[in-house]
Amino acid sequence: MLRIGAVAAAFTRDLDFDLQRITTLIDHARRDGVGLLVLPDAALGGYLTDLRQPDLAALPPALPVDDVHVRKIAGLAADMVVCLGFCEADGESRFNSAVCVTGDGVLGLHRKVHQPAGESAAYAAGDRFEAFDTPVGRLGMMIDYDKSFPESARALSRDGAEVLACLSAWPTSITNRAPRMAQDRQSRLFDLYDQARAAENQVVLASSNQTGALGGMRFLGQAKVVGPGGDVLARTWSKAGIAVAELDVRAEIEHARRVLNHLDELRPEAYR
Repeated sequence: MLRIGAVAAAFTRDLDFDLQRITTLIDHARRDGVGLLVLPDAALGGYLTDLRQPDLAALPPALPVDDVHVRKIAGLAADMVVCLGFCEADGESRFNSAVCVTGDGVLGLHRKVHQPAGESAAYAAGDRFEAFDTPVGRLGMMIDYDKSFPESARALSRDGAEVLACLSAWPTSITNRAPRMAQDRQSRLFDLYDQARAAENQVVLASSNQTGALGGMRFLGQAKVVGPGGDVLARTWSKAGIAVAELDVRAEIEHARRVLNHLDELRPEAYR
């Protein structure tokens, strides 16, 4: 059995503040027996303050993968598997990235492939989806807008991922914000994509997200763990917290695929 925790929380440009918040979240998750903890996109350094016209003078701090803050989080993780988002520095390029760590170091890295309007002014785009092995099973990572595209989760699932970690800094609608968050178009889509990506690939999905506000962005929260039938097993709604679900990942996937196995029944020659 594996306990999976998906986090909804707020993060800032202050790396020391973020590190302390991550420390607290890991402590709480450990007390709950969590083996896989998925923190939001941009958990180190916060996300952009505006997607239409990003302030290029106030971007998140860019960190190498072996930055001291990442190493500290790996040390805090110890035997827990922890996924988190940060702005990655690679030479002159900046990427919106997710890294997966344990006390043994980095297990996997994903650079966000799909960029919403405005993000390309701040980040370079990644170019691949690759699953990787961890002590809790084979994982794949996506970063917020990636999950809007079925091909992202499908590529990871076909690469053997049993659990998809989707890290987000997903805001309310920028163009047509609703008076109540529950009525917001992006709130509905966020949940829809989480459940669809899990169900269509018959895998487990852990969806984290930021909460609160940063600049002109107001984040949804709505962290959740979704089973391979598309059923929500645990959620935070719009509040900060950790959605925790315990399940036998392999057994749940085998049960979901016992009659209809979507990956085995693909017909790629027909998809034009």
